[in-house]
Amino acid sequence: MSWVDSIQKAIDYIEMHLLDSDLSVEQIAKASHSSAFHFQRTFSILTDSTIGDYIRRRRLTLAAQDLVNTNDKIIDIAYKYGYETPESFAKAFRKQHNLSPKEARKNLGPLQSYNRLVIKIKLEGAIPMNYKILEKEAFQIVGVKRTYNYKNGDNLRGIPQFWNDVHVDGTNDQLIDLNNGDVQGILGVCVVNDNEKQTAQMDYWIAAAHKGNVPNGMNSYEIPASKWVIFEVHGAMPNAMQDTWKKIYSEWFPSNPYKPAGTAELEVYTNDNPSNADYYSEIWIPIK
Repeated sequence: MSWVDSIQKAIDYIEMHLLDSDLSVEQIAKASHSSAFHFQRTFSILTDSTIGDYIRRRRLTLAAQDLVNTNDKIIDIAYKYGYETPESFAKAFRKQHNLSPKEARKNLGPLQSYNRLVIKIKLEGAIPMNYKILEKEAFQIVGVKRTYNYKNGDNLRGIPQFWNDVHVDGTNDQLIDLNNGDVQGILGVCVVNDNEKQTAQMDYWIAAAHKGNVPNGMNSYEIPASKWVIFEVHGAMPNAMQDTWKKIYSEWFPSNPYKPAGTAELEVYTNDNPSNADYYSEIWIPIK
């Protein structure tokens, strides 16, 4: 099964089971033959939303269609799409459609429709992606970490604040001084350990490659030996980094014979001004 086929199969699974009350990220990821974390991460990169957001928007889109096209009671429609009370349904419905269910039934305003997703390969030959593949032995990083729930999108909200905090409290400057390892730059490292997969938890490190003792107030982690694909990123943060992640998953992986290995992924930031239009950084993804 190709990369695109596996992702589309998972989306098809979501659509087939939209009304299931126990629909979970783990079940969806299984349909794509990938881990829950990897599928959620890929989905978020491609769509700028979590799987939970997609499911909620699709259910409320279909609920709006039922309100307009049937005579079913509002309370029955609420239960059908997973809401335990008419009040919780009305609150979620208004947040998406800017109308109450009663107003939607009376056609008192436009409704917001989120259509079923279809994954397609993009052919973007005009702008090349510069990358290299290398094998590297295990190495140590030292730094600080925080744990996030990736199922509810906690990581998408929390990581930008984490970066702000390490710049304010001086940790970033300390990491620059500690960076004596083989990878030059400050690292954003995404790790999902086996014992965290059951709880949808991920660790995010802000760290540096370091040979030597672990400083007080910091922790260490060993990045395993891997075959890496390393992508060049050119442009101001955060847009250049976000755009490159999307190109990797929408263009590079679908047209290459590799898959992410599922171990720690790195963003490598140089010490120049990240607001500069020619700022250089890298994305490191372990592959198999």
